[in-house]
Amino acid sequence: MSKRIHPKPISIAEIFIKFSTDEQCLDYIEKMRWPDGVVRCTVCGNDKIVKVERKATSKNRRKWFYLCQEKTCHNQFSPTSGTLFADSHLPLLTWFHAIGLMLNAKKGISAKQLQRDLGIGGYKTAWYLNHRIREAMGTSDIPKLGGIVEIDETYVGGKVSGKGQAYARKQKKVVMGAIERGGELRFQHVTGATVGNFREFINENVSSDVERVMTDQHRAYPAALGELADRHETVNHIIGEYVRGDVTTNSIESAFSLFKRGVIGQFHKLSGKHLHRYLAEFEYRFNRRDDADVFIETVRRLCGFKPLRFDDLTSDPEPSVPF
Repeated sequence: MSKRIHPKPISIAEIFIKFSTDEQCLDYIEKMRWPDGVVRCTVCGNDKIVKVERKATSKNRRKWFYLCQEKTCHNQFSPTSGTLFADSHLPLLTWFHAIGLMLNAKKGISAKQLQRDLGIGGYKTAWYLNHRIREAMGTSDIPKLGGIVEIDETYVGGKVSGKGQAYARKQKKVVMGAIERGGELRFQHVTGATVGNFREFINENVSSDVERVMTDQHRAYPAALGELADRHETVNHIIGEYVRGDVTTNSIESAFSLFKRGVIGQFHKLSGKHLHRYLAEFEYRFNRRDDADVFIETVRRLCGFKPLRFDDLTSDPEPSVPF
């Protein structure tokens, strides 16, 4: 039997060659946003628009904009209006290169590294760019996992200098994970390791016709699985059992390990408020590791999400804790 060859995603070198000017990036965004070639007003949806050249240009203003001809509208807009690209002082070239770097970094890339690699002026600007791209990686309307599914929970964070173990345990965040053998991964931050939280995660992510479910021996799983309990198999880590035949949770544990290595090696510490975005990034990248169109999809997603304000990202932050 011949080995299956997956088409390779676009490389960073190819991105740098294909997108070498802001105009090339803007044309690409326009094609992603209006694939039928008909530009429509971002407010009223009217297709009667004209392209207006600016008489004077500045570093942070484009040379042209679209003007809606609807009498009650007259909205001025560009292909980036109303998207995650909007209101950014960064060149679109920097955005595209940042997308490529984030998709290519198996363990993630920190804002500090992004700042250095792309020559971004300030750390906050790079951090804001990081999070807007992560926002587009959030999943929605995803299919439930089937076949053989491994489920596990892990605890992240909590290490605080000068504080005892009891304090550290209270600071830890609980992350649930599930993976379909040979299929996709799901990560989710939950408020605690309770039957209710486990049940909600399982109901949201695991199909009712799943063949088998494999977990460790955490006491919450039997009750949380409900009607799936008759297909439930476990490994007992307490006695050092990690594999019994084909019963194991090694795949989901490996996914957790990749995430933790990324946090320790790249981010060092992060806020619980933003944990869901980091999880979404790792899940998104893992599930598309063999997808040749992942760059295209990511740009399209950035066009489809509403702007994310810096004030919304930084309001009421949870303290950052090292992992």
